[in-house]
Amino acid sequence: MNAVEIEQAISELAEQPFDRTEFPFAFLEAFGNKATTTKKLRTGASNASDVPGGVLQRSNIHIATCAPGAVDETLKALRESPKTAAAKAKFILATDGDQFQAEDLASGETVACPYAEFPDHFGVFLPLAGITTVKQIRESTFDIRATSRLNKLYEPPRDCRRLQLLRRRSLYEQDNEQVFTRGSCTSGADDIGSRGGLSVALVGRGVGC
Repeated sequence: MNAVEIEQAISELAEQPFDRTEFPFAFLEAFGNKATTTKKLRTGASNASDVPGGVLQRSNIHIATCAPGAVDETLKALRESPKTAAAKAKFILATDGDQFQAEDLASGETVACPYAEFPDHFGVFLPLAGITTVKQIRESTFDIRATSRLNKLYEPPRDCRRLQLLRRRSLYEQDNEQVFTRGSCTSGADDIGSRGGLSVALVGRGVGC
């Protein structure tokens, strides 16, 4: 996944109702983790977390969801957990669906914001997707999010494109039928001209579907 795709996935996650159980896995999948990977974490086969509500992915991140108002102490528990160090986690993250806190354990960079705003900081977590970042790239999160929104705005819906093609094909077939069923070539040609103008008008009206 590239940065724009990750931004889209993270934004969609933030818009959904918060689910304490599902959030850690959905967060990981938004950064490109496959369903087979999160399945192993769900079953506990590869989840060595020692924090209640925690999910620990080795060499990546230790996440924990918590009860409302318990974000500070949960983040502290993640930081002090022996499992966090043993698994060489790069990040710790705690959220209660209202507040969101995280820390890059290597650089000491922190994120603390309302839950709904955490997509604004997704650049901090790009190393989870194997994307190496520098501070300048992380700070360009706004530009990446703007690019994502423009892509959504200007990309014609797939169904709309199909409908336009079907309209053009139908009108083209009707024009051909008129050519061969009219009594004279002249009248057929005149009809093509008039119908051709109609075709353009109809297709033009269909662009905004």
